[in-house]
Amino acid sequence: MFNNQVVWITGASSGIGEALALNMAARNAKLVLSARRQGELERVKAACVAAGAAPENVLVLPLDVTDSDRLTPATDTVLATFGQIDLLINNAGLSQRSLCKDTDMSVYRQLMEVDVLGQIALTKAVLPHMLKRRQGHLAVTASVAGKIGVSQRTGYCAAKHAVMGFFDALRSEVENEGLRVSTITPGFIRTDIARNALSADGTPFGEEDKDIAGGMDVTECAQVIVSGLAKGKPEIAVGKGKEMHALWLKRLSPALVFRMVRGRG
Repeated sequence: MFNNQVVWITGASSGIGEALALNMAARNAKLVLSARRQGELERVKAACVAAGAAPENVLVLPLDVTDSDRLTPATDTVLATFGQIDLLINNAGLSQRSLCKDTDMSVYRQLMEVDVLGQIALTKAVLPHMLKRRQGHLAVTASVAGKIGVSQRTGYCAAKHAVMGFFDALRSEVENEGLRVSTITPGFIRTDIARNALSADGTPFGEEDKDIAGGMDVTECAQVIVSGLAKGKPEIAVGKGKEMHALWLKRLSPALVFRMVRGRG
């Protein structure tokens, strides 16, 4: 699966995005790697080539998803290079570590621009191509935080709840048009997401998170995600800790989950 398919991954310069790129490279996919840091994207490209991808099948396409004027031209570049887009994985994102009472409104706006509006805008740029072909797969990296509210993540949880809602609604619009839509809900995965999270004033949090540090290995995470995408699963939960049990428990007893997370963080 994914052999010769064109897979566009945002947030591909590190973490889950990088791990997904390496996994897809080993499956002989044609890759489009996007993020803001071109140097890191070039590093990931070299790793993808080492994993089996042909150099001409890996396009480095630097992109800031909040720059709406660049998204349609970027889509045109992908189509001019590979002729089609089979799978878009909206993986760019930021997290947060600050109490609501301390958090500047600019932080909330940045989280919404990156984690929500950027994903929607790029999806809208790619959608006409997929609808014309009557095939394609749209995915977004949401989070367990898109299902459960946790202390010090008010903006992040709000953003991830929003993308869950958007892509669930989009699925209802396009499934009969031949398209698939998947939401990915990672729990604690060993990446730098906590270090790179925004603090109350918008500066990087810069500290390790013990839950993240003890989470699932990012390569294992990518394998679970790719397996779920190959099966066309509408929702792909990935993780191994207690947070994954909370996903199911909330359906049965929301009040219990509220009590469990109260004061955590």
